[in-house]
Amino acid sequence: MFLPLVGGIIYLLTQVLNRRDVSKINSNVTSIINPTKKVKDLGKRLEFADTYKNRVDLADAYMEIGDFENAIFHFKKTLEDHNEDDVYVIENLIRALFFNSNYNEVLLYGERLKKDSSFQGSKTQFIFGQALEKLNKIDEAETNLRPIDVRYSNYEERLLLAKFLLRNNKVEDGEEIIEEIFQESKYMNKMNRRLYRSTIVEVEKMRAEFHVHS
Repeated sequence: MFLPLVGGIIYLLTQVLNRRDVSKINSNVTSIINPTKKVKDLGKRLEFADTYKNRVDLADAYMEIGDFENAIFHFKKTLEDHNEDDVYVIENLIRALFFNSNYNEVLLYGERLKKDSSFQGSKTQFIFGQALEKLNKIDEAETNLRPIDVRYSNYEERLLLAKFLLRNNKVEDGEEIIEEIFQESKYMNKMNRRLYRSTIVEVEKMRAEFHVHS
């Protein structure tokens, strides 16, 4: 049984996939096994050629391994050296700052994105709202968290929004969002049910608790 399996893999690699595909697969496997190798390789690439792409790729790689300090450094350096209004870089910088608990800086860079049409209702605006709550600016936080509440999407963020509302004595609004997500989950395809499994489980648990206490 083992030999035919090996033979099938070899055939796939040598006949079906081209060299570029095999190289990409090998690179992805190596990144999973040794995530810091990707950072080291991209660091060397940046040393060789200090370009916008190389620096952003390195910053993204630091984000992937949860090294937010270094991600912040390289995103900021990119803004200094290239385009200070780069939406992609600012969005990812905001994420890194939030995960690093730099909430005041989240607000600083968030203000720079408010004029961009893509900000309204985006996950970046949602993070901006979360930072506002961390700084105890509850009314402003709600204003920036609410736009994420779009039916049949943003399930994880909407669950967080519901928790925010429950924490801040808007119980009916929070319960309504939980009920909406629960009902929407019934119509998810198998892939989405797997993808959002933990969110659905938590929603079902919270919904059951609401009914117990009502």
